[in-house]
Amino acid sequence: MVSNPEKTATRTRNPARTVVLVATRKGAWLYHGDKARKAWRIDGPHFLGHIVNHLVLDPRDGRTLLAAAKTGHLGPTIFRSTDFGRTWQEAARPPAFAKAPQGEQGRVVDQTFWLTPAHAVEPHVWYAGTSPQGLFRSEDGGITWAPFSSINDDPRYRQWMGTVQDGTPDGPKLHSIIVDPRDPGHLYFAMSGGGVHESLDGGRTWTPLLKGLDVVEGFDATDPTFHDPHCVRLCPSNPDRLYQQNHCGIYRLDRPSDEWVRIGKTMPERVGDIGFPIVVHPRDADTAWVVPMDGTSVWPRTSPDGAPAVYGTRDGGATWQRLDHGLPQRQAWWTVKRQAMAADTLDPVGLYFGTTSGELWMSCDEGRRWRCIVRHFPEIYAVEVAGLA
Repeated sequence: MVSNPEKTATRTRNPARTVVLVATRKGAWLYHGDKARKAWRIDGPHFLGHIVNHLVLDPRDGRTLLAAAKTGHLGPTIFRSTDFGRTWQEAARPPAFAKAPQGEQGRVVDQTFWLTPAHAVEPHVWYAGTSPQGLFRSEDGGITWAPFSSINDDPRYRQWMGTVQDGTPDGPKLHSIIVDPRDPGHLYFAMSGGGVHESLDGGRTWTPLLKGLDVVEGFDATDPTFHDPHCVRLCPSNPDRLYQQNHCGIYRLDRPSDEWVRIGKTMPERVGDIGFPIVVHPRDADTAWVVPMDGTSVWPRTSPDGAPAVYGTRDGGATWQRLDHGLPQRQAWWTVKRQAMAADTLDPVGLYFGTTSGELWMSCDEGRRWRCIVRHFPEIYAVEVAGLA
């Protein structure tokens, strides 16, 4: 296990307020909390009736928002606000695949699924992942987008991506776009299906990171096509460590190694280590949280036995603790999507997750106690948290 000097590092000063950004099947909302995270002011709905897959605040300026939306009249697009959501403008050129040569069948973006701001030294650059799998980049703050790198049309990557009929019920996706905070040219992304991939040269070339990962029994683990990462997160306090919630378990990767270690085997056997989201502590690389779901053969995508819980580790996955105080104890059959869990940077850390039944839950004490702050929302697709001065 890598050392973690950040555990004893100076704590960051708490921001004056916390904003929770909630993207749903029928629109988006912003929840503005006070310093104590007890009182919340609601801002929304935005884009009522439209699918919003991801809503992200740019940490580099603290006011620009991008929303990845799929509207009934405009189709898949991106909206941009530079005044914290008071007004919105549609992207002049949203992500779109290059036109196919005459006589060949091209691909069409069904939805922009994931948004990631680039490194701080690239203040106007954003990345986007789509369904079907595609990687795009904007260099003007999200106004115009273009295919990024060569993977969208690389025959090898196209084979790994499969077809639009493959993958998850909502279609195959490129997600978990990660920028190393030490190096703007060091990038990661994941594809469901298609595996996890890394670039050390700003996206010119990519290498699959598959070692140690399991696949569904009967399939070839050496073929990226059969790998289904659900969510990959880089540790803010130690960028040489990544955690992954996969279709086939929970994993940790400590660089410079390129082999994932399955840390979910220490989860209770009756619960298992299958789920969608994973969140990492902002200052402690040994601490992470997941929300398991029923991973039995029929894949109902519900909480195990109808009793949802967050599980946390404080030793890099060697042990896990069930954290369910305040959560429903029975007959709660929701689950949490891969983007729908987040952490703030306060001390103690606040955790937030949204459910498929439209509830937003939060904990002010790193998961020890939970309370529901929103009920009766549409199905929640994504949750992000930002701290503001």
